[in-house]
Amino acid sequence: MNKRLLLTCCIIASLILGTIVTAGEQKRILVQSTTSTQNSGLYDYLVPLFEDETGYRIDVVAVGTGQAIKNAMNGDADVLFVHAMQAELKFVEQGYGVERYDVMYNDFVFIGPRDDPANLASTNTVAGALNALQNSQQPFISRGDDSGTNKKELHLWKAAGLSPKGDWYRETGSGMGTTIRMAIEMRGYTLTDRATWIAFKAKEDYRILLSGPSELFNQYGVTELNPKKFPHVNTKGATAFINWLLSPRGQKIIADYRVDGQQLFFPNAQKTASN
Repeated sequence: MNKRLLLTCCIIASLILGTIVTAGEQKRILVQSTTSTQNSGLYDYLVPLFEDETGYRIDVVAVGTGQAIKNAMNGDADVLFVHAMQAELKFVEQGYGVERYDVMYNDFVFIGPRDDPANLASTNTVAGALNALQNSQQPFISRGDDSGTNKKELHLWKAAGLSPKGDWYRETGSGMGTTIRMAIEMRGYTLTDRATWIAFKAKEDYRILLSGPSELFNQYGVTELNPKKFPHVNTKGATAFINWLLSPRGQKIIADYRVDGQQLFFPNAQKTASN
């Protein structure tokens, strides 16, 4: 084989290999996500169904919402799926995302030991619960990690006119599962999303002490990254995943997901993404 023919064969092989790699990359969708959707088992249930129905493959990076947004701002995602609406809207306004869509909701709950030394169960408002915690100086374990849950917790303290300080207020800088575990070990209290709490196995004598107030509403949203800012984004894949989540099919799958017979997320999509 002469050198020219060998060179031609090498070029053709490279082009074919490049086409195969590119096609494979385009079938993968990178999702930056909050931890609760992962810890609750939702992705283990939902992702295989989407993959089987569409041929796409999902890679999920599950971190706190704040970190997920930072990762997405660096272009390390095709889709952002988190629960901090104001931060999500800012993400879009700054040009990092195309449009944000409501997907589903649940709520936040305060949990603590059954004997409830801070008497949270006797309160029926968030402000009352937070005042009870501060006055009793019982341990409160905060995620302290800029996650959606942490953002909500800090907002609730501020709305109640309180600024938690002292040895009784501890920050883990960790995920929800670790924070719940530390709260139980320290016989303290914490704020968690309901889905993670339901899925958490080692509850011991801990229970939900306050739930229901409107301030504890927990909305999840999904956003496609902006291809004008990040040309490498898998736009077709991102749109396919978002449309599937927002479709009647995706919404039913979300509604059908249960742990110990309890529904963890409640679908509330209003529209679908543009193709």
